[in-house]
Amino acid sequence: MSETADAGARAVSVPAPAAGPEGTEADVNRIMELIPHRYPMLMIDRVSHMIPAKSAVGIKNVTINEPFFPGHFPGHPIFPGVLIVEAMAQTAAALVMQTLGKALGNRVVYFMTIDKARFRHPVRPGDTLRIPVHVVRNRGPVWKFRGEAFVGNVLCAEADYAATIIEPPPEA
Repeated sequence: MSETADAGARAVSVPAPAAGPEGTEADVNRIMELIPHRYPMLMIDRVSHMIPAKSAVGIKNVTINEPFFPGHFPGHPIFPGVLIVEAMAQTAAALVMQTLGKALGNRVVYFMTIDKARFRHPVRPGDTLRIPVHVVRNRGPVWKFRGEAFVGNVLCAEADYAATIIEPPPEA
């Protein structure tokens, strides 16, 4: 069930291009420009096919080095379902930030609600999660999404969720 990268492949950082028919791409450096999450809570490694205000596909390479695997579960590591939903939310946040750009100022995207979450298949170390998200509706600062998470062609999780755009809290 695990997907592996080509042995000769290497990562290259590329600035975010203008949207074409296939959408834009964001490597991890671009993702960190778009959303505030950092290790250990950054749950996506790449976002592809970003079509402004419509859809995007997040990618999460699941490795045994994730900090939660020693306790979830010892001898039988499973990627926590709530973190799959978090990866969906981060993919959607990156899409919103890419869509609105500088118009957001210093505002950020906050996860608001989750509905109809279903966890259908376990995700294990070595798997690559493909996380397509689609904008269902956006009205003012509130955006609603439908997200799924696949390993290969196997649906592992799905959820409907919403986010809002707000000013970040002051730093302590």
